[in-house]
Amino acid sequence: MAREISTVGVVGLGTMGAGIAEVLARSGLDVVAVELDEAGVERGLGHLRHSTERALAGGKLDEAGREALLGRIRTTTSLTELSEVDLVIEAIPENLAAKAEVFTQLDQVTRPDVVFASNTSSLSITEIGVHTARPGKVVGMHFFNPAPVLKLVEVVRTVVTEPDVVSDVVEFAQRLGKSPVVMGDRAGFIANALLFGYLNHAVRMYEQRYATREDLDAAMRFGCGYPMGPLALLDLIGLDTAYEILDTMYHQSRNRLHAPAPLLKQMITAGQLGRKSGRGFYTYDAPDSPVVVDSVTSSEVDSSVAREVRSVGVIGTGTMATGIAEVFAKRGFAVVLRARSMEKAEASVAKVKKSLDKAVVKGKLSEEDAAAALGRIRPVTEFEELADVDLVVEAVAEELSVKQAVFSALDEVVKSGAVLATTTSSLPVIECAAATSRPGDVIGLHFFNPAPVMKLVEVVSTIATAPDVTATATAVCAAVGKHPVHCGDRAGFIVNALLFPYLNDAVKMLEAHYASADDIDTAMKVGCSLPMGPFELLDVVGLDVSLAIERTLFNEFREEGFAPAPLLEHLVTAGRLGRKTGKGFKDY
Repeated sequence: MAREISTVGVVGLGTMGAGIAEVLARSGLDVVAVELDEAGVERGLGHLRHSTERALAGGKLDEAGREALLGRIRTTTSLTELSEVDLVIEAIPENLAAKAEVFTQLDQVTRPDVVFASNTSSLSITEIGVHTARPGKVVGMHFFNPAPVLKLVEVVRTVVTEPDVVSDVVEFAQRLGKSPVVMGDRAGFIANALLFGYLNHAVRMYEQRYATREDLDAAMRFGCGYPMGPLALLDLIGLDTAYEILDTMYHQSRNRLHAPAPLLKQMITAGQLGRKSGRGFYTYDAPDSPVVVDSVTSSEVDSSVAREVRSVGVIGTGTMATGIAEVFAKRGFAVVLRARSMEKAEASVAKVKKSLDKAVVKGKLSEEDAAAALGRIRPVTEFEELADVDLVVEAVAEELSVKQAVFSALDEVVKSGAVLATTTSSLPVIECAAATSRPGDVIGLHFFNPAPVMKLVEVVSTIATAPDVTATATAVCAAVGKHPVHCGDRAGFIVNALLFPYLNDAVKMLEAHYASADDIDTAMKVGCSLPMGPFELLDVVGLDVSLAIERTLFNEFREEGFAPAPLLEHLVTAGRLGRKTGKGFKDY
């Protein structure tokens, strides 16, 4: 039978503890909150008053409700006052010795059947629980900050936690209006374990000057729909907090990808902790302010040297090729769409017409503009028809030999001074350039699917790309309403290089029976506000495509942590490729 929980003890009334106490009292529970001294109690009550005043101002609470809520919270400086509570949630600072001491004392003053929950975000629940005579009744209950607002609660079971304790705590979290997920006891649990590896990777990219902070952040916002870029998010979390979490994860996993980037330590030593200190990766107008005062919109590219582009050739007939043709035609460029047969070329133009018609129905485009855009696209079958275009965008199959054959053919016929671009998402751009006699004119223009909708384009310069070619590509992106980000020519560019190791980590987490696919997806959507969970996204992208990208990353960087998870290899071998086959990590 489920435990009856009506009174809850909260140990620690910092920002987190006060938030948890508020959540409990809002749900009609009586709360006994313990702090070290009267000054701590007063600070905690200040947090509660401030938070409930904001709820009152926002119309989420009325005055009577606020008074009733605060009336359900009793404060004390003595743990002995918790003798009659039904559950204890510990929320003191992240120090193992201090937490162990609290749990030892709680063991002596509470009833033997009372469950102890720790709100730790990175410490081992097992190590905390062994300091009690009831390790089977110790769990992690990790709320996210601010607790009254964020829905996710990670319920962490150890190897000795009793099954009924886990189910009771999950039920209790649901009663609080939260979305609980269950996992094993490992550094970072679900959300932090997946999030911080990705954040650390972004810091390394910035540290290596592979991309600017603005381009790294814009790439993940526009390319993946993330609410914040990785460096802006690190500033919000606090670089010192991030360092501690990564360091704890590294000491448990020994995974080099979790070893904090050296730049983090340097910035912390210099007092650049992020928003709370007024300076981190960005500079803010005051400590704790969200207002950035030193932001620049994009990489420094001299637009004055850009070549003129009036006509564009697009090679290919797939979704990406037709999408790119539509993007350019809608913005007034003359487009020559080259296909292997006139039948394929006309089918591609028909796809563009269908897309334009949809935009007209939705009121995003007038009938006249749609007709004019369609009229700018000329379908052809011969490479010679591209002789006079100013820019060629290749969007054929993601096979190096196929792309090289296209670039070799273009080199023979396209006029001198034209820019040759590839849309590859994972192949080396320099390999395409090497198939021509003009590598300085070759660049990567990686559009995202669907091209008419997605704002991001990765502009990939090789070591041979001429500066005026980079400037031309940047100007063209602006002309078609896209947001360009700049990076060097290495596997994955920005988005895929940051995204796919994170997806791979999620597969390894599932493979280790550490948490279910549904709980991992929920943790990342609810806890990190991501548009999709990792397994939903893998199924949409296609497991075969994902595996190919992960192999490319591993082959280039030889980083042990990038090695594709065996489970992903097995699913692809078994033909479970995601939504396109009806079965992937989930069944459709």
